[in-house]
Amino acid sequence: MTATARTTASVLETVSSQDAMIYLMVMVAASDGDMKDAELSLIGDMVRHLPVFRGFDIEALPEVARSSTPHFADPDGLHHVLHLIRNSLPERLYETAYAIACDMAAADGGISPEEMRVLELLRHELSIDRLHAAAIERGARARYLVA
Repeated sequence: MTATARTTASVLETVSSQDAMIYLMVMVAASDGDMKDAELSLIGDMVRHLPVFRGFDIEALPEVARSSTPHFADPDGLHHVLHLIRNSLPERLYETAYAIACDMAAADGGISPEEMRVLELLRHELSIDRLHAAAIERGARARYLVA
């Protein structure tokens, strides 16, 4: 497959909105090279409780999460997954996706430089306004502060 054909194929590829959100959570959790227990637990909690996952079969979560990993194997895997997420989500869920990504990054008590970079790339990919992004990021920080 030529580079042009591969690019065209990746632009046209989509998954369900819920699968795209799970790919997003896996991407953020794995971005620092270490998926912590808190992050894995948060993925399950979000899928069980957030309205965007209503109707999703929780038993399918491990398989969907595993199915995301081949997309990252490509040398341009991160960008491929970002395009896949954008193409799979309706625009009305872009800020929801960004909020979920921020929660994933903040879940372990701090945001690594790698997680910050992924959030920045996602913000650009989804064309999230900087002011809206800052509000979403601040909300995530506030939710994950420890007393």
